[in-house]
Amino acid sequence: MPIYAYRCSTCGHAKDVLQKLSDAPLSTCPACGAESFSKQVTAAGFQLKGSGWYATDFKGGSGASAAAATGATATSEAAPTASDAAAPASTPCGGSCACH
Repeated sequence: MPIYAYRCSTCGHAKDVLQKLSDAPLSTCPACGAESFSKQVTAAGFQLKGSGWYATDFKGGSGASAAAATGATATSEAAPTASDAAAPASTPCGGSCACH
């Protein structure tokens, strides 16, 4: 269940409330009783750290994702490498890609 931050625009009372997604938003301030208690926009309360898939694939590191972000694509004019020549012809790509 998410935690929502609420604030009263009348008295300034602030409170974090644990609610289900299906629960109706609160509107009555628990401090002053005014109908001006509303949700606030807040930032996410977590960070992805470490060397997992997020850091290696989506965080702006090098590799295929960096090439995709800059719009660079592989072309068939690239020089073949030794690993391309050693790839068996029974692979789905026929040994013509850089995955072998």
